[in-house]
Formats: sequence, C-alpha cells, structure tokens
Amino acid sequence: MTDQQILSRVDHTLLKASASWEDIQKIAEQGLKYKTASVCIPPSYVKSLYDTYAEKLNICTVIGFPLGYNLPVAKIKEAEQALACGASELDMVINIGHVKNGNYDNVLDEIKALKKITGDKILKVIIETCYLTNEEKICLCKIVSEAGADFIKTSTGFGSAGAVMEDIVLFKEHIAPNVKIKAAGGIKTREDMEAFINAGCERLGTSSAISILEGSTAQAY
Repeated sequence: MTDQQILSRVDHTLLKASASWEDIQKIAEQGLKYKTASVCIPPSYVKSLYDTYAEKLNICTVIGFPLGYNLPVAKIKEAEQALACGASELDMVINIGHVKNGNYDNVLDEIKALKKITGDKILKVIIETCYLTNEEKICLCKIVSEAGADFIKTSTGFGSAGAVMEDIVLFKEHIAPNVKIKAAGGIKTREDMEAFINAGCERLGTSSAISILEGSTAQAY
C-alpha cells in the first residue's frame, strides 16, 4: 500500500483544546500537500478555514464533541452553523447515556435529525466503543444504518480507548452495506493504518499519519 493510498483515507485531525489558528493553518497546508481525505478541526475554526481555502480543502468538523450529551437542539444548531460556514463533513457524537438507559429511539431520532440537516454531505456517527458492550455496539450498528448516516465511527480519541480491530470486524457483520467505517483513536503506526484499511475502514481519524509516513516520530495533538 502506497503512502498516498493511505493518506487518501485519512481525516487529518486537530481537535486539541489549545489549537491556535497557526496550528489549524499548518494542518490545512499539510492536508492540501498530502491530499488527505479531509482536515478535521474544531467548529470554531470552520468559517476562517473555509474563507481561506474555500473549495480547495475538504473540511470536516465535530458535533456534540467529545461527550455527546448535548441536547439535540444544540447539536442541530451546531450542525446547521458548521455547514453554513463551509464544512462538508460532520462527525457527531451520540448520547451514550441514552444507550446505557436503553433509550435507543432517542439515539435514532437524533441521528436522523442530523442526517436530514446534512443532506448530501457526509455524516459520521461516533459511538465511542470503549464505553459499550458488544450488544450495545450491535444495536448501534443497526440504528446508524436505519438512520441513513454515511459512516459509523469507533471513537472520539478522547475516551478511555480508541479503535480496536475487534470492533471493525463486529461493525462489518452488522452495518448496512451502504454504511462505511471510520476508525479513530490510538492509530500510531503505519502498520495500524494498513491493518484498519485492509479490514474495511474507508476512513482513519488521526493526527499522526503524515508524521508517521514522513518517517518522523509521531506527534499526536
């Protein structure tokens, strides 16, 4: 697998709370240079980045990040604003409390509402696998599929663990054929990236891909 084949699957990510505009511009330039799938940045920087790069750059941002327990109306407004400011892809975090309480209808309704807003742009649903049982993961595969989301995503990278191969295998068994998989969190080596892609991941969320492939020490934001 070539470097470019890997990078074409990478959402080049910077979601560090202390990220400066200079930091955001740096990953944008890297994303353009290395032709990453997108750059994934905080919502507060979307408009500035779009005003600077416009259609040259595929901008991804996060909704309800990183804990997911925002009220649905807040996620809806956040999504509307992000799209209006120039985002083409949204990575939303589900309300894990609803899952733990068995309120799966609430999770389904929220994803449907976000997909309705997103329209033909891409919606990825972060289920934060590290907090879930296998039974809960299977239920969420079915919910993400029913809701019409474009991707199911393993993790925020801010939880107690990131992507693991067992979850990718589980996803592939239970998601609808039209739902793609994004692995994120803890992806630190070329071997990790190749393994997740070969296992069926269409996207990888990582801040380290470029530094890894350049042969330098990976520096996660």
